Amino acid sequence: MGNEDLHRVGLKATVPRIKILDFLEKNRDRHMSAEDVYRAMLDLGEDVGLATIYRVLMQFEQADLVTRHHFEGGHAVYELNEGRHHDHIVCIKCGRVDEFVDDTIEERQHAIAERFGYTITDHSLTIYGICPKCQEGVSANERKRT
Repeated sequence: MGNEDLHRVGLKATVPRIKILDFLEKNRDRHMSAEDVYRAMLDLGEDVGLATIYRVLMQFEQADLVTRHHFEGGHAVYELNEGRHHDHIVCIKCGRVDEFVDDTIEERQHAIAERFGYTITDHSLTIYGICPKCQEGVSANERKRT
């Protein structure tokens, strides 16, 4: 993605937009809040304000360049929209987000929609659990409760 992608979706290639898009591309394996982007850009020495980051992320979402998710805890996180469907599994302890694609789950969702007479226009699946790293400090009883 780059300047041509911004122009293609009707956005001018301003310095903040280019910096934010470049940052998201370099961190495409992460799901980040606006605050995460802001802190990371500060660490990189970039001078982009938090309000600007919120505004640009909203513009990117409207232009379908990024996808916004609301996982456990209710805060919004963003990821680049790379045009391929995937689902998420989220750690309720540390917030780690992993992406996955499962053909069996996709087939079942379509079969269920068909059974009820629906045509799927969009869907999302988010599984919540405790990641392997966080399980190291969690008792067996606590893991069983979920």
